[in-house]
Amino acid sequence: MSLAAMFSLLISSILINNYIFSRFLGICPFLGLSEKTSTAVGMGCAVTFVMTVSTAVTWCVYHYVLVPFELEYLKTIAFILVIASLVQLLEMFLRKSVPSLYSALGIYLPLITTNCAILGSALLCIQNGYNFVTSIIFSFGSALGFTMAIVIFSFVREKVALAETPKSFKGTPIALVTAGLIAMAFAGFSGIKLPF
Repeated sequence: MSLAAMFSLLISSILINNYIFSRFLGICPFLGLSEKTSTAVGMGCAVTFVMTVSTAVTWCVYHYVLVPFELEYLKTIAFILVIASLVQLLEMFLRKSVPSLYSALGIYLPLITTNCAILGSALLCIQNGYNFVTSIIFSFGSALGFTMAIVIFSFVREKVALAETPKSFKGTPIALVTAGLIAMAFAGFSGIKLPF
């Protein structure tokens, strides 16, 4: 794959096929951890690490363990086990090194294990037939897109929290309306045809 094609895949996975606004994957942490920008950035970094590393590991598990033994039908279970192991390692690291972020992420940190965006990234790389390098670029770009989406949404939610909102729209309703408006804005990227 040429450098231009890799760049095209990276931009496409960040903007055009954004996991939150285009594929609607990973909505739970997107809505749950976007009230504060600091928490959103922490979650984005955690998802970026787990998504990139888990895609690399699951690609190797699939091609060097499951395919040779004709166990491809176990890929979902195997991928979930790899993701769960990486999340446990990340949780131990954050608990020891960054306890403030660990407590801020709360229940959402273990939920990265079942985050459909992370599993979706690993499965899409296999389904699309990406090689190892392309899989890492795709998953890293997708994770950056997730991080960008949650951080943008946190900026908007912080501003909306200071605004006067009708009583019936306070809390979750205004968050969903705001997310819908941002998703509509991101839909404008879907018409972009990259020249690579």
